[in-house]
Amino acid sequence: MSDIRLIVGLGNPGPEYKNTRHNAGAMFVESLASSFNVPLKFETKFFGFTGRFTLCGQDIRLLIPTTFMNRSGQAVAAMTSFYKIDTTQMMVAFDELDFEPGIVKYKIGGSSSQNGIRDIVASMANQKNFLRLRIGIGHPGHKSKVTGHVLGKASKDEQDKIDSAIDEAIRCTEILLKQDFISAQQRLHGFKP
Repeated sequence: MSDIRLIVGLGNPGPEYKNTRHNAGAMFVESLASSFNVPLKFETKFFGFTGRFTLCGQDIRLLIPTTFMNRSGQAVAAMTSFYKIDTTQMMVAFDELDFEPGIVKYKIGGSSSQNGIRDIVASMANQKNFLRLRIGIGHPGHKSKVTGHVLGKASKDEQDKIDSAIDEAIRCTEILLKQDFISAQQRLHGFKP
């Protein structure tokens, strides 16, 4: 799992969604790109903003799809196919309703109720064995409130916790790439904002 070649951050395109909870994955990749001084540029053939950097001799690509969340697979499939990246060499960051703001965890494979993840799995011939970075945004309490919650902006306190979790996830991504998955997971899962 430390042979990561592609890091994807999910979100919705357009200024009206820019700082919403649903864009936590995109926020992560933007922050990661900023940390490594990687410019993100729009590439039509990949349906999103892309960047590239090298860490410990590893060539790593970044992708923020500009499709809507439920069509994220279109961008991911285009890039993995073009660069011959296996699903096991991919990490996808996204917002997680089941975790409170400030909680961030890795998960490998499995199912997900998150629309972007479901679409990626469908577009990758149902291959689910990719690394996921789940960034907590909290649950509004009732399923009828979920859409408004994920498409809304977090309070300042919640956003501060999300930002802290993203910062820690960036540090752990470096550990993942430079050392190994277990070291990165132990540190990340022990994080408290």
